[in-house]
Amino acid sequence: MVVLDATTLFYLLDPDAKAPTDPQTGLPVPRVRERVEYLVSRLEKNREKVVVPTPALSELLVRAGTAGPGYLEILNKSAVFRIADFDQRAAVEAAAAIREAIGAGDKRSGSTSPWAKIKFDRQIIAIAKVAGASTIYSDDDDIARLSRSAGIAVVRIQDLPLSPESSQLALLLDAAEGTANPED
Repeated sequence: MVVLDATTLFYLLDPDAKAPTDPQTGLPVPRVRERVEYLVSRLEKNREKVVVPTPALSELLVRAGTAGPGYLEILNKSAVFRIADFDQRAAVEAAAAIREAIGAGDKRSGSTSPWAKIKFDRQIIAIAKVAGASTIYSDDDDIARLSRSAGIAVVRIQDLPLSPESSQLALLLDAAEGTANPED
């Protein structure tokens, strides 16, 4: 079981979404939608469930505007996605994480984000933990930081692979345009 945060899910659903910046290169991440589509197709092929926590869904719907109902329809009709509520078990998990952070002397766990955002992110992570997720796909720095302490791996968009077919096609197109490096 894995979780898709709004920061990743949005690129799957919105074909016009502006690519995030790769922190290593400072450039937009190339072919973002292809990366996320390939991820979801691999998960679906492996019969892996993709959890969408309701706080992440809310964030997605805010960004979606009038496309929101269509996004909900896609998520609800697809067998691979499961929308997961912030329920009693998740509330207990979130409370334990917050208590632990306060006890360690840093309720924000090193983040400079507003407290409300940190609580929201902890809800997403608590839902992931209760669902038994091993990985969260997210570009949110706070989700990444907080997930580590929960024992959940985080994968960023720039780290998602392209499909082998897509990568080979790109090489062929580069070669046809004369941009391929003959030493590669």
